[in-house]
This record gives sequence, C-alpha cells and structure tokens, in this order.
Amino acid sequence: MAEELKLGPKAKSLLNAVSRFFDGDVQVQFIGNLKSGYVKHDQAQIMQDGKNLFVQINDVTEPDFTATHELLHLLMTLRGFPQIYFPLTTGDDALDEQLRFIGTELFDVVAHFVVYSEQRKHGLINSKIAEEYIKGVRQTITPETSKIDSEMIIRVVTLLDAMVFFGNEFAKHDAVFVQNFPIATKAAQRLYKIITEKPTDSPFALRRNVVKLFKAFDGQMKGWKLPELQLTDFAMITSVFSQRQLGLKVSQVFKLYHSKLKDTKTLTPAYIGFASVDDQDSFVISGPINAQKAEKFIRNIYAKTVKELFDELKIPYLIR
Repeated sequence: MAEELKLGPKAKSLLNAVSRFFDGDVQVQFIGNLKSGYVKHDQAQIMQDGKNLFVQINDVTEPDFTATHELLHLLMTLRGFPQIYFPLTTGDDALDEQLRFIGTELFDVVAHFVVYSEQRKHGLINSKIAEEYIKGVRQTITPETSKIDSEMIIRVVTLLDAMVFFGNEFAKHDAVFVQNFPIATKAAQRLYKIITEKPTDSPFALRRNVVKLFKAFDGQMKGWKLPELQLTDFAMITSVFSQRQLGLKVSQVFKLYHSKLKDTKTLTPAYIGFASVDDQDSFVISGPINAQKAEKFIRNIYAKTVKELFDELKIPYLIR
C-alpha cells in the first residue's frame, strides 16, 4: 500500500512479523503531515476494525521509530505478554480516566524495557532520535517550582520512561533532567532501581515488575502526601500461571475481597481476586452484598480450580 512505502526496510520487516502472528490484515497509515520535531508516545495509535488492525501515525517526525514502537507493543501482546485491563469504576468518570491513563503509562514504562531494547537492536534509535525524545519530554512536562504540585505525578512517569529509554546514558543528560526536574528525577531514580532489580525478560517478569512499580509508586505518593493511586486494586493484570497452579483451588492462589469499586459492565458490587503472591487484582466478578449470601458465594468460588474459574469467567491467562 502507498502508506507502507514511506516505511524503511526494518519497519516493513517488523510489520510483516506482526502480520504473521495476527489473523487479519495489519496496516500502517499516515493520517497527517505534521512534523513537530520531537517524538512522543501519543504520535500513534492502534485502531481495530473487525479483523483489520491499523497503526495510525499522526506525526511524521520519525515515522520508522514511531511505527515500530507501536508494532513492538502489538507484537508483545500477540506473542503472549500480559496486558492491563480496567474492569472497575470508582463512580467518578474523571478519576477513572486519570487512573486508566497513569496505570497504562506505568505499565508501558515496564514494557519499554523490551520495546526500546528491540528498537536499539535494529538501529531504530540514534542520537538524532535521542535529541527528539528529550524535546518530547520538554513538551510533556514543565520545569519544577521546588514544590510538590499536581504535575509531579506525570513528571515522575515521564522521567522514569526516560531512564528506561537512555539506560546507563541517562546521566549524560543531567543538564536537562536534574536541573529542570530535580525532585521528580530523584523519585524516578528510586523507582527505576526497584524495577531493574530483576530484568524484564519474560511475560512473568513483566507482570512482576509492573506490580512492583504500582506499589512503589504509591509509596512515593504517600511520601509526598498525595493521594495513592491504588492501581493494585483498580487495574487488572493478566495472570501468568504454571500448569500446577491451574490445577490448584482458587483459595490456594487467590484472596477474594468485596470491593467498594463496581464492575464497569454491570455497575454492581465487585469482588476482586487478589493473587496471594503479589496482592495484584487478577480477576473481577460481580457478587451479592448480603453477608450470608456473600459467604456462600465466596465458598463456591474458592472451591473451583483456577482453570475452572478463569475459563468460566472467560478471563485470558498465560502459562509459563
């Protein structure tokens, strides 16, 4: 197609790789001529129309970098990496939107250990793109005023991603990051240390590091006396089981709690299944409020095997 002709050979090769894993047509579309001079993650989006997937690029500053970034995220999903879901609502649409945005951004920060590594491996990140990435950071966040303000959350998320992008070379750009964002940079460095204790090199490892980041991020919010996001409750992450775990009783793998949040589909009281190993929301199910009925409901859930419950709820899971 005409759109594909604008892509370089490495981007086309990755597009073909994605097509082999997807049962349908995958296309890259350029939906504008904007050339801002910087790169950001919001310069492309993935749309689905039936069996067709479209990677739509709205900024042509670096079409190969932007297209392959989205294609690699897509390829991770198709090859069995965890995904993030938001099956719950607080009842406040604005708050829900903010939690979904930050939750997705934090999830993507961890996924970027894989994405950026693959882009570098294929020569899709160079010094020019690094400069444009920094310009994108400056477009996203404003310099600090020495106070913990409402923008501090997005500053930390943005700088944490920059640390994943630059890796060991982050310190070379102190003139930008440390001088303009000293408080957020220090916080991001603490979080980066936590999520690099073990590599993100498998679906299980990605889930593990995302959960660690959710918890550590709330620790930072608490330290700043800002509201905690509680994404371990609000966001659901794809479970990664061993064959043995699938045959265990639900009570052996999960703790089921009645939540103040509601199921987005039914708007009825939700029960959250937290994985015993990391206390992360792993499944959501609607249930009764009445104490006596709730007790029986929970007993019935606990008596099922993990495989029986997830198959019954039609919740996707991964096997390691």
